[in-house]
Amino acid sequence: MDLLLAFAEGIAHTLLRVAPYLAAMGVLFAALSAWSPCNAGKPWWNKRGLVTDICFWMVVPVLQRYGRIGLAVAIAVFILGIGTTDGLVKYFDHGHGPLSTLPFWVQLAIYMLVSEFCLYWIHRAFHGSNTLWRFHSVHHNSEDVEWISAARFHPINILFGTVAVDVISLMSGITSDVFLVVAPFATVSSAFVHANLDWTLGPFKYVLAGPVFHRWHHTLEAGNKNFAGTFSLFDWMFGTFHMPQGELPENYGIGEERLPESFGRQILYPLGA
Repeated sequence: MDLLLAFAEGIAHTLLRVAPYLAAMGVLFAALSAWSPCNAGKPWWNKRGLVTDICFWMVVPVLQRYGRIGLAVAIAVFILGIGTTDGLVKYFDHGHGPLSTLPFWVQLAIYMLVSEFCLYWIHRAFHGSNTLWRFHSVHHNSEDVEWISAARFHPINILFGTVAVDVISLMSGITSDVFLVVAPFATVSSAFVHANLDWTLGPFKYVLAGPVFHRWHHTLEAGNKNFAGTFSLFDWMFGTFHMPQGELPENYGIGEERLPESFGRQILYPLGA
C-alpha cells in the first residue's frame, strides 16, 4: 500500500509540475496564433481531437519520468549490481560513466547534441518501418496540428525514443541534474514547433526547428522530411530539410489511413486490437 501511495504521489507531482506550463502555453500560443497564424481558422481549444490530446498530456510526462527511472534503476540493480538505496542515489546524482567527470554545462551541451542526433535517426526509423510506423502514426493522426498536439505519442514510441536515449545518457555518466534543465525546455520547445504560427525563423531555420519547419513534417506532402525536433541542422546535413520558399504547410494527417480518435483506441490500434 505504501508503494502504491508513493507511486500515486509521484504521478500527482509530475502532473502538477506540467499543469502551469500547459496553462501558460495555452494563453501564449492562443495570442500568438491569433496574431500570426500559419493556418487561419479556429482557435486551438476547438481543434479536432482535443480530449485525446489532453489525455496524452496526462500520460506521456508520467511515462517519461517513470520509464526513465524504472529502466535506469533496473540496469543499475541487475546489471551493475548496485543493491542499496544510498548506492542508487549516489550513482544517479553524480554519474559514474565516462562523462561523469565533465563539468555540468559540458554534460548538458553533449546531451543536447547527441540526444538530438540519436532522436533524429530514431524518428526516421519510425517512419521507415511499417511496424514502427503503426505506433508513430498516432502522433501524425491529428489533422489540426496545434501546440497541444505535441504530447500525442504512443507509449512504445516514447519508450524506444526519448526514454531509451535518456537511459543510455544516464549510464554514460550524464548527471540526472541535466534533466532538471532539459525537461522544461523540451516541454516548451515541443509545443512551440507544433504551434499554429507562420514563423520560419529566417536564417536560423537551417539550425533550429521552428513551427513552419515542423508543421511541414506533419503534412501529407512532406511527412518524410524535417525529422529533427530541436536542431534542424541535422535535416540540412542529411538531406531531409524541406522549407519551400514562400509556401506554408497545410493538409495535415495521415491520408487514407484512418485511426480511431479516442485515446484508448489509439493506444490499442498499433497492437492490432
